[in-house]
Amino acid sequence: MDVARNHGCLKHWDSEVDGARGLTQPCGGAEVQIGLLTGGADRHYAFGLAIALISKGIRLDFIGSDELDSPELHGTPKVNFLNLRGNQRRDASLVRKVSRVLIYYVRLIRYAAIARPKVFHILWNNKFEFFDRTLLMLYYKLLGKKIALTAHNVNAGRRDSTDTLLNRLTLRSQYRLADHIFVHTEKMKSELLAGFGVRECVVTVIPYGINNAIPDTNLTPDEAKQRLGIRGGGRTLLFFGNIAPYKGLEYLIAAFQRIVARRVEYHLIIAGSLMKGCERYWDEIQQTISRSVNRGQIIQKIYHIPDEETELYFKAADVLILPYRHIFQSGVLFLGYGFGLPVVAADVGSLREDIIEGKTGFVCRPEDPVDLAKAIETYFSSDLYRGLNSRRQEIREYANERHSWNTVGQLTRKVYAELLEN
Repeated sequence: MDVARNHGCLKHWDSEVDGARGLTQPCGGAEVQIGLLTGGADRHYAFGLAIALISKGIRLDFIGSDELDSPELHGTPKVNFLNLRGNQRRDASLVRKVSRVLIYYVRLIRYAAIARPKVFHILWNNKFEFFDRTLLMLYYKLLGKKIALTAHNVNAGRRDSTDTLLNRLTLRSQYRLADHIFVHTEKMKSELLAGFGVRECVVTVIPYGINNAIPDTNLTPDEAKQRLGIRGGGRTLLFFGNIAPYKGLEYLIAAFQRIVARRVEYHLIIAGSLMKGCERYWDEIQQTISRSVNRGQIIQKIYHIPDEETELYFKAADVLILPYRHIFQSGVLFLGYGFGLPVVAADVGSLREDIIEGKTGFVCRPEDPVDLAKAIETYFSSDLYRGLNSRRQEIREYANERHSWNTVGQLTRKVYAELLEN
């Protein structure tokens, strides 16, 4: 659905913002109003955080897109949903893509100039990262806004092997201009302090909230396997999410080759979209598969998996595999836990901190297909796998306790209050 058809013109958003101005109260009052700048993406995190903040009495200007739009965000007076980003269809022409991004920036800049919230919380940057990290941040500061920033990846360039001096300088600029930064692990906090000179007092570690935006129906694991053509008793591994070199899929393929050479009842599901610029990487993986693996044992769904399809893959799987080479934290891990699915993960970043060996999964050495294969076979010979039907609820409870959106909401609201008081 196109923004122009939805809202007509910028004047419509001006009136929405004006209407929200009367709702704002000082920090000492019962309510606080925040501008939540989502970047128009990552519906799962933005939705979870918004619902958590609403429950803490916070009113939101939710800067979103068609992708982030949801009935729940229109059913409460605490949310002023502003669809500034609109349609982001991937099949649009280049001219259309360029024009809609430029229009979005105009709308965002106009919104910031007249918005009542004194705190802007940036969840993700927009299309032009370097501009967002520098000039746009300076613009917000000149308007007198306090800036809270969630750094989901401290330096994605280093993770993706695309790091440059300009990337580090602009990241440093954004981190220095932000009044407060949220990260998800102590390791991320340490990198911010050591790598970018950020002061410890402006960084808060918050849990990565459990995904509560994905439908979870009465579909059973047996039914899910049948839909994917997996026979009863088949041991099923799942690789889910974006496909890129840092995800280490090649190590999983190599480990899978070792396993199926000994036992044939294994299946591997690869479900997710190929990240831009990773075509050669994917071609090499396909060549490896064609040379030494029965293609019938690997189910490939290489596209953006919509929310309504997600549970099919997590319920068909017996274990989630995270063979990553480099990462701080993984939303896929908690998505899996939300479905009660155990995990076998490489020991990178902070993944080990969220895995109880033998209870919620197993850990292996990174970039080591032999050790990964061993960990997978250990899992399938463990009590965790044998009692999986009863263990699923225990895994859900463990994740909900450690990664509650209620906790995220409390910590985030406290930071907002401190920013407004100062």
